[in-house]
Amino acid sequence: MNLVKLQQLAQDGEKIAVLTCYDASFASLCESAGVDVLLVGDSLGMVLQGNSSTLSVTLSQMVYHTRAVAAGTKKAYIVSDMPFGSYQQSPEQALRNASRLMAAGAHMVKLEGGTVMVETVRFLVERGIPVCGHLGLTPQSVHQLGGYRVQGKDDASAQQLVSDAQALENAGAGMIVLEMLPASLAKTITSSIHIPTIGIGAGVDCSGQVLVLQDMLGIYHGKSPRFVRNFMQGATSIQEAVATYVLAVKDKTFPAAKHSF
Repeated sequence: MNLVKLQQLAQDGEKIAVLTCYDASFASLCESAGVDVLLVGDSLGMVLQGNSSTLSVTLSQMVYHTRAVAAGTKKAYIVSDMPFGSYQQSPEQALRNASRLMAAGAHMVKLEGGTVMVETVRFLVERGIPVCGHLGLTPQSVHQLGGYRVQGKDDASAQQLVSDAQALENAGAGMIVLEMLPASLAKTITSSIHIPTIGIGAGVDCSGQVLVLQDMLGIYHGKSPRFVRNFMQGATSIQEAVATYVLAVKDKTFPAAKHSF
């Protein structure tokens, strides 16, 4: 899998199946079950380390887990999160740290933010590093946003998100994650740009879907987020659960209306 093929899938109307992944064993399993993209997410700070947010994750930790995922896969596309503080200072800082993730085996890096990150996105892309944007609920800004809340609910913020997506595309971003947005807004954003959108809590009309691996396997503390479905229910193995997730994304039965805002 490569970025051109992913973009072609989106243009052809085939949904893109994405899961987070943090190690070689699950990378191999997810790839064999048909997952298109493995996201080495800074969500590892919560699901692996037990922290309340992603903010404590370091670049060295992301490099370590990216290398592990790369060792377990032969064809899946690997996207690695740039952790908090590793890219916000300057485009030069972002290039230096993105280069470490690429050297560890990433095919693309992901960073959060809209128009404010346009210069950095363009700087990276012009130097050969594919970039995935991330709009809506941006977990690294959780304290500024006042918690894990749906974004883009009023007209002004919705229009800003559409503008942000267009600006990221114009800067060269190859894909954009849309997190916790009203489904109607995510549909508008997806139709307003020509690159794939990957939704999480953003409705079925995105170009693809992503879930945290542990969440879709029913491994989480407390109440499950609304946008999560436990695919282990009715499955006889983890591989079957992952394959069921991939099929549900591809045939557009996930997310259902009850998983959307």
